[in-house]
Amino acid sequence: MNIWQQTFILLYALFNLLIFIKGYYESKYKKNAYGFTRPLLFIGAFVWGDAVVFGPFWVLSSAVVLLLKDWYLFLFIVSVFWVIRSLGETIYWFNQQFSTVNRNPIKNLPWNSIFHNDSVWFIHQIIWQCVTVISTIFSIYFASLWLRNLP
Repeated sequence: MNIWQQTFILLYALFNLLIFIKGYYESKYKKNAYGFTRPLLFIGAFVWGDAVVFGPFWVLSSAVVLLLKDWYLFLFIVSVFWVIRSLGETIYWFNQQFSTVNRNPIKNLPWNSIFHNDSVWFIHQIIWQCVTVISTIFSIYFASLWLRNLP
């Protein structure tokens, strides 16, 4: 593994440790577990409660990757994570379409300016289905690279 890859993973782990601490503080003391964290989308954390779970996950994953010195394993973990995360989001938005409980007011959703009614919910479902397809393809590709490079 190159030094830039090791540095990247170490910084990623440290960042996630800080995000975990912030998420824990927001969730426990500010009672803001559902507070949106849009800038943290890349680690899969959409709300502070997610950060409490995903922070340690990414720290531990990064530690294993650094211990094994395997960049392809890191890429594989990230892609499999996104397969699972996007499947969950697809199911979430599918259920939101038919729920009588509105946890996501249309006015608060990013696609509201284009889709002015509850159709915005199936747009989110379709977006997450696309993420599932892309991350599945990347998972297959990175699994292939990882397996080819095993000692």
